[in-house]
Amino acid sequence: MKTYPIGLVPGPVSVPQKIREAWLTDFGSSDLEPDFFELYAQNQALLQKLLGTKNDVVITAGEAMSILWGGLKNALKPGEKLLAVASGLFGEGFADMARSIGAVAETVAAPFDSLPDPEKVREAALRFRPKLITAVHCETPSGTLTPLKELGEIAREVGALFLVDFVASGAGTPINVDSCHIDIGLLGSQKVLSLPPSLSISTLSPAAWQVFAEVNYSGYEAYLPWRDVPETPYMPYTHDWQSMQALHLALTSLMEEGFENVYARHARAAQLCRSMGLEMGLELFPLSEDICSPTVTAFKVPSQWAWKELDSALRAHGMVVGGNYGCLADKVFRIGHMGSQAQEELVRRGMNVLKEVLKTS
Repeated sequence: MKTYPIGLVPGPVSVPQKIREAWLTDFGSSDLEPDFFELYAQNQALLQKLLGTKNDVVITAGEAMSILWGGLKNALKPGEKLLAVASGLFGEGFADMARSIGAVAETVAAPFDSLPDPEKVREAALRFRPKLITAVHCETPSGTLTPLKELGEIAREVGALFLVDFVASGAGTPINVDSCHIDIGLLGSQKVLSLPPSLSISTLSPAAWQVFAEVNYSGYEAYLPWRDVPETPYMPYTHDWQSMQALHLALTSLMEEGFENVYARHARAAQLCRSMGLEMGLELFPLSEDICSPTVTAFKVPSQWAWKELDSALRAHGMVVGGNYGCLADKVFRIGHMGSQAQEELVRRGMNVLKEVLKTS
């Protein structure tokens, strides 16, 4: 197994040393110790500030796919309707996931290099009348960032819950859950928060809890057993105290830096990445720089290169970036400038390596 001094993958990102140290501490039992539940409550409050919400925050152990599934399983019974707003692989994936649990799904699809059209979403929502509307804020395979407020208003207009995957954007750009009418907001620890993929974070509105009670899903991803945690000191399984302590360190670090400064740091790193890439002749995958995410940049693989050869050449120079999936595999590559990697010095080093490698073609 190899590691690389210039790591610019779009998650999991590099874990800072002070975060890693949380795993060197021995704690008591998270099932029994009041200190753990106090830490849980502190993290809840910090996440509410970060995400702009008064809604409940649930923090569970496991990678974020667990809550993508959980959001659907807790909100939908077989035969109920989901409308997936999609301009990328993860957006379209919600429809596939919904069908696999017996729901009826329809997709309002936009090309992967663009953004969804809210008017088309409204038309589909009024006709289809879904129980749940899903969207992805940052489509990491495409490197795009979708505006959320109008989509949330459409969900309110048709009486649907609004679920948003902001796994790859939360903490790297403003997320205002309440003003965007997000009922189920989903965040992972391995992106901007710069932890390993060990925790999943959900923001849940009163309307979401009401639907969860009606559906009464009882599997591993069930939300209902978490509703009164930590006020009621009982959890459905043993939690990860080390990861919760690491999360606390990450959140307090963001607070100390100041959220606006964090967002500005991400914007500068993204702008540097894109400007250097364009200067060396690369082509952005998104149609416009205006729709690019501040946490990840997607470039087209240059025509004179095969992705495997380009990837190998970069690794030989100590740099690792992200490939892609599905229809974008071998055609689009991604540079992750999120969390600990949203550093202009690191991005500049990486882009200079890329520039030198491209000269060898």
